[in-house]
Amino acid sequence: MTTASTLFFDRSSAILAHLEETGQFKQLQMIESPMGPRISIRGKGEVDCFCSNNYLGLANHPDVVEAGIEGLRKYGAGTASVRFICGTFAPHVALEERIASFLGVEASYTFVSCWNATEATFPTLCQDGDVIVSDELNHACIIDSMRLTTSIHRGVSKCIYKHSHMESLREALVIASKKCSNEGSIFVITDGVFSMEGDIALLPDIRSLCNEFCAVLVVDDSHGTGVMGETGRGTHEHYDMAGNEIDIFTGTLGKALGGGAGGYVAGKREAVELLTQRGRPTLFSNALPVTVACSAKAAIDTLDGNPSLVQKLRANVAAVREGIGEVGFEVLKSPTAICPIIVGETATAISMSNKLLDMGVFAIGFGYPVVPEGTARIRVQVSAAHEQDHIDRLCVALSELKGD
Repeated sequence: MTTASTLFFDRSSAILAHLEETGQFKQLQMIESPMGPRISIRGKGEVDCFCSNNYLGLANHPDVVEAGIEGLRKYGAGTASVRFICGTFAPHVALEERIASFLGVEASYTFVSCWNATEATFPTLCQDGDVIVSDELNHACIIDSMRLTTSIHRGVSKCIYKHSHMESLREALVIASKKCSNEGSIFVITDGVFSMEGDIALLPDIRSLCNEFCAVLVVDDSHGTGVMGETGRGTHEHYDMAGNEIDIFTGTLGKALGGGAGGYVAGKREAVELLTQRGRPTLFSNALPVTVACSAKAAIDTLDGNPSLVQKLRANVAAVREGIGEVGFEVLKSPTAICPIIVGETATAISMSNKLLDMGVFAIGFGYPVVPEGTARIRVQVSAAHEQDHIDRLCVALSELKGD
């Protein structure tokens, strides 16, 4: 007897079988060591890790780890509540104050992930008559936040501009100005560092256009915080912009800032307070675990006390990009720690990634639906924790791969 559930599971099995047959099925690798420049993978042994967001090497830094352990001892394993009931602990407030001061803005508020933070932003801050203007290559969390917003607020419009194309942004802002109601607001949202391309947003130009059209500038700097700028404050610092020149930041604690988990919104106090009062991920989801809050604050303190980490990362990025070029692969040009090698088809990227892993180098192949069809890539990511021998082994493995 065929039932609705049978049809669903048969359909799912067919999709999975197709992924396996076409070489697109993703295998989850099990790591059996702390995250670092060299890790242990079950069934593979010790490999050099070039696919982590651990940009500053702080995920296993002793001060960051110890802060989390102390937080666990002092405050326990869980918050057991949302923030507005009984889920706000002293380390949450300390971390949020630290994030705000680090970025140079008025206030910040933490979430269990940056996805949650972004998901909260537009549905909470927007109302009918508003318009959201977005770069076409923005992260999936931004796209989904916009979709959610327009489904909740039917009167909110959206405009998409060509990637980092300022004339296209101007055209989108002209359209947005016509769509925006008399009491409406225009929001311009961009990644600071684009996670798949590894390039950076033209923030000064975007800020200028936002000023011209009286738009609110929102920057998701998840891959820029800790990486860009002389002291790692982010993409705005890369351009010598003050933090308060960005109206709203969204960001993560799960990458350069310790790599644990969690995200945040930071910026103008009114926006942060409105998210605290009205954001559904705030009102209906448990608070960030206190141990993570403690580790994340320690990570920011460690970065502030060791600006040489940013310089080491920058030197490693230059060495890796030069090495990839010498091997004969083309990498999208950028000063960031994300080095995408475009290879074309998803199956090709996954196959190349598997071969690299067999050679002792862990670098992931990305394809559809993470990136558009035909633009699959090996994404090499660099950390301040990498040493020259790690980089040398990466280049040797890429050279062997090029010769296949």
